[in-house]
Formats: sequence, C-alpha cells, structure tokens
Amino acid sequence: MEVDCERLVALAKKVRLHTLDIVCRTRCPHIGPAFSCIELLVSLYFNTLKTCPEHPEDPERDRFIFSKGHACPALYSVLFERGFISRERMQGFAVNGGTMQQHPDYNLGCGIEFSTGSLGHGLSVGAGMAYALKKDNSPARVFVMLSDGELNEGSTWEAVLFAAHHKLNNLVLIIDYNRMQALGFTHDTLQLDPLAAKFEAFNWAPQTIDGHNFQAILSSLDLASREDSKPSVVIAETVKGKGVSFMENNLQWHYDCPNSDQYALACGEIE
Repeated sequence: MEVDCERLVALAKKVRLHTLDIVCRTRCPHIGPAFSCIELLVSLYFNTLKTCPEHPEDPERDRFIFSKGHACPALYSVLFERGFISRERMQGFAVNGGTMQQHPDYNLGCGIEFSTGSLGHGLSVGAGMAYALKKDNSPARVFVMLSDGELNEGSTWEAVLFAAHHKLNNLVLIIDYNRMQALGFTHDTLQLDPLAAKFEAFNWAPQTIDGHNFQAILSSLDLASREDSKPSVVIAETVKGKGVSFMENNLQWHYDCPNSDQYALACGEIE
C-alpha cells in the first residue's frame, strides 16, 4: 500500500516533542514507554481508525483501547494533533485541578474509550466490545494496544482464548514489544518468546513487524483488518525511549524525567 511516510514521520516528530514537553513540564514519569509506541499511535489515528473528533460518539466508529495507560503522554499528544484534545486541555495535564490525569479517564469527547492504567484489563474489555459489535452486525472494529509486560497477566490470556473461540475477526491486538517492563527485561520476568507461535497456537492471526517503520505498521494493520475468521495480533518490535539516544533501551526512563540539560539534548535529537 502507498504511504505518505514523510508526513507520518513529521507527525511522529511533533508528537515526541509534545510528549517530551508535557512530561518535563509536570515532572511525570514513563517517557520511555511513551516514546516506544508513538509510530503505532500515529499510524492508527492518522490512517487506520475510522473515528473523528467531530463525531466522537458515532456508533459505527472504530474503538481504540490504550491498555498501557501509564504511557498516556503519547496518547494525549496524538489526540491533540488529531483534534480530539484542545491545547487548553493539554495544559491541564497532571496538575492539581487539571483536565488530564496521568492515566486516561473515559471521555468519548476526547476520544478515550476506556479508563486504563490497571494493567491486564484492556484486551478483556476490547474483546467484550468486539463481541457485542459483532452480535449487532456493526462494521466497527476494535483495536487494543498492550505493553509486553501485560502478557504476564492471566486475564490477558483468558481474553486471548475468548476472542479466538468467538472468532472475533473485528478485533486487532497491537503489542508494544519493547522487551522491557517496570523492573527489567521481560525475558527475566517471564519468557514470552516465541510470541507469534504462542498466538498462532491460540488460533489468532499473528504478524511480527518493526514497530517504528510506518510502511510495515500500516501494511500489517491493513492485513489484520481484512482477516475474515480470526482475531489478529500485530507484534510490534519497538525500542523503549525511541528517538533519544540516551533513553533508548535504558530502564531509567521508565520512571525518570529529564532535567533541563537533558530536555535540551532530547529536543535537539528529535528535531
């Protein structure tokens, strides 16, 4: 498929700068996991999802659940660029009496379908939504983004079984597979590989891609959306802290916030 990669790359750069700005302004954590999923979010909101800020409650809209809610600065930045969130609302992020919290709260007007941050729930809710939409013969699809650490949760695998049993071909799971979680590497916590083979054994349609390559992302989402008998999973291999060299694959940036010198360095690298 033809993709305007230059436009998407430019959007990803703007989203990274927005994300960096609100994290540094409010001294909040989780910039590493936010940076790893930006290309995925840009691809969804500027190409794949059938949703728009003018009609956020359209019953035939595609649904998106951002299960890794701790990385919400990236989501808010994309929603801002897409027109769901105003600049004034963005200024109210993570401040007393503000408008946007450090985990997403349900607000259809802002494009947020479900309150997330308690990890391991997103796919269960998404599978339930997909089941209901399928029963109603709705053309709407459900997309869910998980962190790889959420694959440690038993509730996730219950949802995997449920979705396959009911042949929820209107459900697309995206795994931000940066191979790091809160306290270390995923393989030190629970070995997930071979991940695609696991999903295939559960009767899903898996794809493994470069999660920072727009051509690969959009091609995989297009293929997943045309699956006619199974739920789909896109295993997006990503880099935690992507875009800033001193943050990449560095667990420090799951929790830390850049100081003024690091902020300037990060801006220079992104720009």
